[in-house]
Amino acid sequence: MGRGWSRRRFVGAVAGAAAVVAVPSPAAPPAGGAPAPESAPAPAPAPAPDEKTSAGSPREGSAPRPLYLGTYTSVDGGGTGIATASYDPATGRITGSGTLTGVPDPSYLARHPDGRTLYAVNECEDGAVTAIRLADRRILGTRSTGGAGTCHLSVHPSGRWLLSADYRSGSVAVHPIDASGALGERSDRVTHTAPPPGPGRQGPHAHQVVTGPDGRHVLAVDLGTDTVHTYRLDHTKGTLTPVAQAHTRPGAGPRHLTFHPGGRYAYLADEVDDTVTVCGYDPDTGRLTVGEPQPTGSGGVTNYPAQLLVTANGRYAFLANRGADCLARYAVEADGARLRLLGTVPVAGDFPRQIAFSPDGRLLFAANQRSSTVSVFHVDADQGGLRLAGEPFASPVAVCALPL
Repeated sequence: MGRGWSRRRFVGAVAGAAAVVAVPSPAAPPAGGAPAPESAPAPAPAPAPDEKTSAGSPREGSAPRPLYLGTYTSVDGGGTGIATASYDPATGRITGSGTLTGVPDPSYLARHPDGRTLYAVNECEDGAVTAIRLADRRILGTRSTGGAGTCHLSVHPSGRWLLSADYRSGSVAVHPIDASGALGERSDRVTHTAPPPGPGRQGPHAHQVVTGPDGRHVLAVDLGTDTVHTYRLDHTKGTLTPVAQAHTRPGAGPRHLTFHPGGRYAYLADEVDDTVTVCGYDPDTGRLTVGEPQPTGSGGVTNYPAQLLVTANGRYAFLANRGADCLARYAVEADGARLRLLGTVPVAGDFPRQIAFSPDGRLLFAANQRSSTVSVFHVDADQGGLRLAGEPFASPVAVCALPL
């Protein structure tokens, strides 16, 4: 495999509708606030906080809302940057508006809690993260993570720290966020050196980093070592102190962790052995306790679970299955302690890499990597139902959808 490739990209590319070949990534944009080139005007900005609708009750005729789509720019048939679009919150219909260029391989996106800044990974050999001001789509700067293959990022709920995970180097980084939303120099970086890699893997592969419901702990999911690492975050210095490790079965390959709204349970999507796992969580210590594996509804086909979502009311969970190309539906029982598989719904695309709820929870977006589409579903949070909202939207090598 060529420069810039990883198991993440290889899994997504094999058996795709078209051959995907790695080419050198474009250079990262300058650290200074240069305007981001674009091919069309920006979508309408998100409404002010007091204009947002409450969960489950969008206003009739509400205005279109922004949607940002991540891709790979260094593969044949990939995108040229972060695609910009809007969606109708009532119908789910997506309308494209352009591309925000100047950000290489923006395969994962996140927004600051105040809604003013967008952050993107640069999943390149030299891993980095980029900040973009949404009001005028100006790139506020790009910072090195110190690792390779940055694949995931999240913003601490305080809005002061950006957390990122480097897949190829198996490391986690922290960057301070200033009042403008721009990123400062890296405040910490931790590389996973223990335990040893799992079966068939050559090293650690940090795949996700999130803040626990308590706000004090940061959890990093490492696919390469079958481990979830818990760190205590120093809110003043932006440093990480290891406090616990939770180990899955050897060869499980944990990819993505999602917390139940109650804060006492979390769910792991295990990519390599095609399972999901219910985990207990202690907010006082940050310790995760891994439970028994459960089925994904893949029906025996080669399948790589990608991401889990839990409805805001905590009653249902949805899992994206790559290979089976479906969304598994689970009932959440015993206050979060159990998942019960209800069935699956075809995703209307090929290889759903990532899924996301709209802010009101009424829509679910699935970014389908191999079919280069985004599917939208209406969500029935009371019954756990999913209903396809029209034809999927075409977007080159869609690997992340961020509805605002």
